[in-house]
Amino acid sequence: MNALGYLRLSAKDQSKSLEYQETNIRDYCLRNKLEVVGMFKDNGRSSFTFDRPDYQALEAFIKKHKGKCQYLIVLDHDRFSRNLPEALMKISELEEKYGVKVLSTSERVDLDTTDPDVFMKRAFDYLMANKELFNIRHRTKQGVRNAKEKGRYLGRAPYGYRNIVDGSKRNLIEIDETKAFIIEKVFRDYLLGIAPYIIHKSIKDMGFTNKGHSAIRDILSNCVYAGLIRVPAYRELPEKYVKAIHPPIVSEEEFWLVQKMLVNKRRQQVRPDEDFPLRGILKCACGQSMTAGWSKGRRQYYLYYRCVEHTNINVPGKMLHEKFDQLLRELSFRPYQVAFLTAAHALLSEEPMQHKKDRQNKNIQALKSINEKIYLLEERYVNNEIEKSTYQKWFPKFQEEKLALELLLKGKNEKIQTAENAVFDGYIPYMKNIFDIYEKCNIYQKHAIIRGVFKQNLVWGEGELRTPLINPVFEDKLLIIKEKGLLFYEQPFRKQDKSPISTQCRSRTGTVSHRCLRPARLPIPPTGHFFFSGTQIYH
Repeated sequence: MNALGYLRLSAKDQSKSLEYQETNIRDYCLRNKLEVVGMFKDNGRSSFTFDRPDYQALEAFIKKHKGKCQYLIVLDHDRFSRNLPEALMKISELEEKYGVKVLSTSERVDLDTTDPDVFMKRAFDYLMANKELFNIRHRTKQGVRNAKEKGRYLGRAPYGYRNIVDGSKRNLIEIDETKAFIIEKVFRDYLLGIAPYIIHKSIKDMGFTNKGHSAIRDILSNCVYAGLIRVPAYRELPEKYVKAIHPPIVSEEEFWLVQKMLVNKRRQQVRPDEDFPLRGILKCACGQSMTAGWSKGRRQYYLYYRCVEHTNINVPGKMLHEKFDQLLRELSFRPYQVAFLTAAHALLSEEPMQHKKDRQNKNIQALKSINEKIYLLEERYVNNEIEKSTYQKWFPKFQEEKLALELLLKGKNEKIQTAENAVFDGYIPYMKNIFDIYEKCNIYQKHAIIRGVFKQNLVWGEGELRTPLINPVFEDKLLIIKEKGLLFYEQPFRKQDKSPISTQCRSRTGTVSHRCLRPARLPIPPTGHFFFSGTQIYH
């Protein structure tokens, strides 16, 4: 009589090794005078499904050599399956269709599988195995939930972080300084209103490797970057967010503001166009967006803006652009504000430079340590103290870490800082007039400037431009702008000590107010206040 052996080891249950199972199956076949013609092994495979590589090969072997094998031997029935209905169906199919009897090493070889008592015993065995599988899943889910509730991130580190192992051999994540600045840029640019696909294009050259249409959205919706862990709902337990033990890359305020923007984002995407700089920015008094296009006249084409709701009303684009350009010309920083920006930039640059020096010293020590590890690894390999496979496993890892450290120590960060300072110094003369900066920008930068100056979208109504909120830096210009009929300022009630990124709330009277989140505390000049970071101006 011929027999096949089947072995399975799950990824989580290592109590019955493959060697142990094979030894017991061969001893069983030897005692019962069965010749083993094949041994099939599935390592790290689930017991709930039969979609396992070696089990599929086993079935193919039985079909190909139909009638040549009479028995399929497993150590225990839970090695065969923990899915009660699937297991009973497979056993019935193998016996009736191919004449193969499925036995465990604890059963007699002459067992009558048609006996009702045998069927009941097997059904009970598989039922208990099925129950144990559910218990394993429950314990696993509970363990994962407990770890998340303690603030641990589980799994492969997202872009901007890297996996580490602490002293207790727990997997943790830490910030990868070579990638974290890209994550900061993604959140900053999105808050400025730049479209995700434009952000994706701009960071590809910086080394961003994630692909796909949802790459940027996946980053923006990942709470890990804000130092939070999402604990999903389980049974009667609700979903919640807890503080993570890893450091954040962006602030919680920025993250939740981005979530609000993602939820409120209209599905209809407006593609920016140099001919229509206010398309995607300008709204009608009714609250609907205004689109733009060319209309053919008798002798030439004319540019018009129109509301998507009131399509019978056209606003001449030439007139609107001239009025908007004149409005920007009236906006400028006062001399003391420019001086404050310069001082603030110098103040904000001092501390990062000290951090960079400390980080550079730390990287020098890390490079020294990794060189010692490479030297010891090579020495042990030459002295035949370690296997070749061990050397091939660790040498590339050490070498990769060494190259990354050497790249960081080449002074690339200092060059970037110097370049940023040069850009800032170059823009100082243009701050006397926002229009000069606006004219030199592309369409995406223009939209970012407009959203930075006018904190909510511009509105066209009653033949004039309106806005409910303007950057307080320019509030001392409002009287002049209003007298010239360039902008009607519908100023709502709001607090004066807040920062640039604001969310709406309503007062008891129903007036829209703005609660803001200050990203940093700086000395405040006599009128107006703002925060400057890199080459981006925030209020």
